[in-house]
Amino acid sequence: MMWKEIDGKLQQTFKFKDFPEAFAFITRVAFIAESQQHHPDWSNSYNKVTISLCTHDAGSQITEKDHQLAKAIDKIRA
Repeated sequence: MMWKEIDGKLQQTFKFKDFPEAFAFITRVAFIAESQQHHPDWSNSYNKVTISLCTHDAGSQITEKDHQLAKAIDKIRA
């Protein structure tokens, strides 16, 4: 899957087998985001997690911080 630039944010939707698997993914992302001090916007609907990344401190633009977090999230999902 590839991150897409939509409305000035990097976005991707991840699909899982069920809700517990999706929630476990969210938890893992939360720890990585906290360690990078860069927190995503996301939503969860049963087995789908949609993540949007932009740097609020930079005027809600996409920055290197967003690309770094996206790469770290991709490693979880791989």
